[in-house]
Amino acid sequence: MEVRNYQKESLSETFTDKKKGRKLKKFSLIFGTLAVIAMIVLTVTFLPASKGKEEIIKRKLIENGLKWAPAGDKIKTRWASTIDPENVWPEYPRPQLERKDWLNLNGLWQYSVGNINDESPGAYEGYILVPFPIESSLSGVMKTFTKDNSLWYYREVEIPNTWNGKHILLNFGAVDWRCEVYINNQKVGEHTGGYTHFYFDITSYLQSGKNQFLIKVVDVSDTVYSNWGKYQPVGKQSITPNGIWYTPSSGIWQTVWLEPVSEQYFEKLEINNDYYNKQVKVTFKVPNNAKLPVDFTLKFNNQVVGQTRGTSNEEISISLSNDNFKPWSPDEPNLYIIEANLLSNSGAVLDTISSYTAIRVVESKKDSNNILRIFLNNKPIFNMGPLDQGYWPDGLYTPPSEEAMIYDIQVLKDFGYNTIRKHAKTELFRYYYYCDKMGMLVWQDMPSGNVDGSGSWDNSHMDGGSDTQRTQQSKDNYYKEWGEIIENLKFFQSIIIWTPFNEAWGQFETEAVVDYTLTFDTSRLINAASGGNHRVCGNFVDIHSYPGPNYFLKYEPLINVIGEYGGLGLEIKNHTWKGDNWGYEVLKDKRELTDRYIEFMKTLINLVPQGISAGIYTQTTDVEGEINGLITYDRAEIKAYDDIKEYNQKIINSLN
Repeated sequence: MEVRNYQKESLSETFTDKKKGRKLKKFSLIFGTLAVIAMIVLTVTFLPASKGKEEIIKRKLIENGLKWAPAGDKIKTRWASTIDPENVWPEYPRPQLERKDWLNLNGLWQYSVGNINDESPGAYEGYILVPFPIESSLSGVMKTFTKDNSLWYYREVEIPNTWNGKHILLNFGAVDWRCEVYINNQKVGEHTGGYTHFYFDITSYLQSGKNQFLIKVVDVSDTVYSNWGKYQPVGKQSITPNGIWYTPSSGIWQTVWLEPVSEQYFEKLEINNDYYNKQVKVTFKVPNNAKLPVDFTLKFNNQVVGQTRGTSNEEISISLSNDNFKPWSPDEPNLYIIEANLLSNSGAVLDTISSYTAIRVVESKKDSNNILRIFLNNKPIFNMGPLDQGYWPDGLYTPPSEEAMIYDIQVLKDFGYNTIRKHAKTELFRYYYYCDKMGMLVWQDMPSGNVDGSGSWDNSHMDGGSDTQRTQQSKDNYYKEWGEIIENLKFFQSIIIWTPFNEAWGQFETEAVVDYTLTFDTSRLINAASGGNHRVCGNFVDIHSYPGPNYFLKYEPLINVIGEYGGLGLEIKNHTWKGDNWGYEVLKDKRELTDRYIEFMKTLINLVPQGISAGIYTQTTDVEGEINGLITYDRAEIKAYDDIKEYNQKIINSLN
């Protein structure tokens, strides 16, 4: 299959990339050895990519003292060899609220691993490349991190003189799991939760010249630690990875950045667009519920389609003419550009941001045959796509680059899918932006936790199985993080379904959790327990069936979907994580896998008129010991032929 190169330049209407032209600085310390030099040379040679860029990076690393190199001997993606530690993940990390002035803190930090109870770091052991987890190859460390450890990050930061008089915000895309921040030996604050953005106003902690930034992280992954209850939300991370459980991703795993703001500034945008009345509705959130003037401009294809002035922390609407009404769908992923200024009462500009939005409506409705379906923009739409774990052999939770991240989405688009089920993990904000931009529906899972066997799983009938017995602390961890995930991600219109539980993993108080989800967002559907203990709540009965799709539980009061099936395994020599690999059904070659996939699709198509409204195939890529992917774990080989696109499209069009 030919995979198109989805160019980032096409995004210039919405945002522009920053810091790409920054010149490389020479490290002052040269401490490399011939062995490390040899590893660098072998690594970049083994992983072919843009040879010119590779050679420049290799030379710079050697000249500057080899403070970083990919660690370990596991397989890597081709993008690993093009990583520049002075310019890693340089793109502005929050396209839903972009400011022009910012400072990227990704790159090399000193690190130390100590005891969980340490109040300060010990001797620094070397350098870690942010934003890659400590267990990952691309961190340059690749160490096991346990419940008894603490991870310390340190670097010096000089604030630009042009920011004098501004409030300075320190942003973290995500840190797994508990994070404490110290600046110039003063504690700024802390955050718990591994899957959400958070920030601190650090203005009062700063001094002129260089500032000492120190971050402590503790992450128990799936082990027991009494102060937090039984488990924190971990998704599929495990201290003892094997089978369907994977290597943990502890510490900073998304971009860290600074930005200057006024005392009053745009904190977030809440979107509540009205498809039926052709209105874009935005609430520009400002701290402390301040009421200030907001100038709001809406553009489509660089043409102004609406302008108005409103008030911060109050909903502001722009009505669209019929000619300017361009709904969003996978076939036509139309985006409107938002430009906004926050003004003082005297008219001075306090903050300027750019953003975007899309207009679409997602509903549960009956089709012409009286069958409940997923409706997008008042039409039934069959959701067809893969289960997507979002893991990388070199970066684990973190893609090696934006180009690599886009590649995964584009392969699925080229295969004719219209949906991605993001499984037990969240992604970078920019990932969801590209789903918005490229036209991919997203089912978003809550990363599970408390998978301890205290409950039972019975998905053969409604109201089967029993709840996991969670401690109150475990419940509190769940509710806090699930609420924050929804608040973080509900901006992105490609997300159409929230999934609080997968199978019976940690499943508890299902009806209450659905009600809790609705307190944050009523604009999407809720898949209460994908393949789990089915409860009469939310919008779906979701069946998991391996290897082939099977409709074994029909429940007409809810939408019926097959949320997992497939798992066709194919091992590609020299492209596996380890030697002990498995699949739900193992095939001998690409042709056999493709033919078997088509057999499953023919079965699935026959289930559509009976009531099935979605099919989620396992899975996008191989992951560690799993060889169930359509693509190898290193993204080097595509394991199915183009033939599958015809059948994916056929089933998607079956409800037209």
